[in-house]
Amino acid sequence: MRHRFHSICPYFAMFPEAFVAEQLRASDYRGVVFDPFCGRGTTLLEAQIGMREAAGCDVNPVAVCISGAKCDPPTRGDVVDRIEELRHDCHEPSDHGWQGELDEFFSLCFHTDTMTQVRYLRAELDWRRRREDRFIAAVCLGALHGESHRSPNYFGNRLPRTISTKPEYSVQWWRRRKSEPPRRDVFEIVERVVRYRFESDPAPGRGTVREADARDAAAEFPELEGRVTDVITSPPYLDTTDYREDQWLRLWFLGGEPKVRTGRGDERHGGKTAYWTFMEEAAGGFAALLDEKARIVVRIGGRRFGKGELRDGLRKALTRGLGRQVAIEGEGLTSEVPRTQAESFRGGKISKTVEHDFVFFV
Repeated sequence: MRHRFHSICPYFAMFPEAFVAEQLRASDYRGVVFDPFCGRGTTLLEAQIGMREAAGCDVNPVAVCISGAKCDPPTRGDVVDRIEELRHDCHEPSDHGWQGELDEFFSLCFHTDTMTQVRYLRAELDWRRRREDRFIAAVCLGALHGESHRSPNYFGNRLPRTISTKPEYSVQWWRRRKSEPPRRDVFEIVERVVRYRFESDPAPGRGTVREADARDAAAEFPELEGRVTDVITSPPYLDTTDYREDQWLRLWFLGGEPKVRTGRGDERHGGKTAYWTFMEEAAGGFAALLDEKARIVVRIGGRRFGKGELRDGLRKALTRGLGRQVAIEGEGLTSEVPRTQAESFRGGKISKTVEHDFVFFV
């Protein structure tokens, strides 16, 4: 049965746990499993289920919250007790400026009563330091937006599950369809979802997740030096939307500003040269963590890359970044990326894209 922690929060650009399980079965190694772009923690949790030690990092606080909740969870009892404590104490928070200039968005996104609860949890949850708060925050991130017309487990008005569309677009979309925010009890939803998630026992051991750039992985994980035998990851693709745009509402819930931030950081490169430089630097970032022999599995795509260009570019970037000889297994596997629920919400033109899986050995 699928572990119920896996789907605690829908996340963009995620690969399925079956892919990770297959790669772990194919490996002859038993050292630490590492993911330098861990996202929602699929690699880490699946490795733990397979009795492997696992660690990973990400620059996105949303990813760190979700993957940390899954890979280093509290007990069910601690979470339930904390929910009751929060429910009992819930009040109008002193969070001046919480809405910024987005009054219209928030008034259409959440019912007034629901908004008070959301704001209270946003102000109260100490998700970086308390396991139970991090787990509750991760559950809230998964319930913050979604198809609320189909499920009672979403807090607000209809939005895609994996991303937050921009405020102006969302407001226009809701107004055109006369879509009103439902009145939802946040604590009832969180309690119900927690009960469902813990029908799967937490995976054995603990996974380590840190908020860090892949290029700094060796400095962030000194205890793993020379111990990583399996890297299973999917790096940011060239010209993909920056997480600060697509995850802006979840970032707000975790304490960020009420605005959409854009920028061309490590998560979205506009040029191929800069992209391969970044990938080389990322490989250099975890080079010291690798054992004498290691297996590196990469799922990657990009509308401006052909399969051969990605294969050769990755091999060169890994060779230079790791400072070691890198061999490739076969020619790689290619699969079509299905249309996402976010595309359905946006109503944009559907264009087929593909991803490629490459296996390297050092």
